Amino acid sequence: MLSILVINSKGGSGKTTLTTNLASYYASRKFRTTILDYDPQGSCLQWLRVRPGHTGTIHGANAAPPKGASTLHNLQKWVPVGTEVLVIDAPSGTRGLLLQEMVRRSNYIVVPVVPSPIDIHATSDFIKDLFQIGGASPAKTKIAVVANRLRSDSPSREALESFLTSLKLPYLTSISDSDNYLRAAGKGLGVFEMDEADTTSERLEYLPILKWLDGQEINCQMSGIDTNVVNMEESRKFAVQRAVVKAWHSPIIRKAQR
Repeated sequence: MLSILVINSKGGSGKTTLTTNLASYYASRKFRTTILDYDPQGSCLQWLRVRPGHTGTIHGANAAPPKGASTLHNLQKWVPVGTEVLVIDAPSGTRGLLLQEMVRRSNYIVVPVVPSPIDIHATSDFIKDLFQIGGASPAKTKIAVVANRLRSDSPSREALESFLTSLKLPYLTSISDSDNYLRAAGKGLGVFEMDEADTTSERLEYLPILKWLDGQEINCQMSGIDTNVVNMEESRKFAVQRAVVKAWHSPIIRKAQR
């Protein structure tokens, strides 16, 4: 099972948006997908409630620990048998035993960071906690960072890029502060389920993440993301994904090269 933990101790980093777009991508490709929502606000569960019936099925579970609890119990009771892709939306301020348990249950960890001095500082501390307290190990779990909610005119853009490239972690891509993410969320959709012509840019922003999750080597340089980095014909991890993805992959690349 592919288990993806989307986490940052700082609130407002866009964890839920990243979670729902990853989950909807895999669900739309016919993978049996589950979201574990550990956030007490239950934003992912609210997104699932407005999800159209004709879209790929996603099982959602309210996994937020009871008030005062510090660890997870019986993860299996929330994850349906046969789940192929598990996406975990972690709450803000995750620490201690809860952090350790989430790390232990994941084989991929994605840390979104938004462009603000406060978030950069908080993420710097969180990355240390992820290893020192959470017990994350590159030998067991792959960890990467993404720039999230990025605007071209953001005054902290340069500082964020400098910070992310200084980490000894893959810096996969930047995700823009596009209105399409808001439109998709309001409809219970992900950008890969919306009109392709209208969401080409957003799909391209996610392609490096999807390739990394597929176990492929990628170019982790922020500037000039190579739109040819995703070659699903060479996928090693999810062979069944190749035929399905090919339908949308080729048109996206052709448009990007025009």
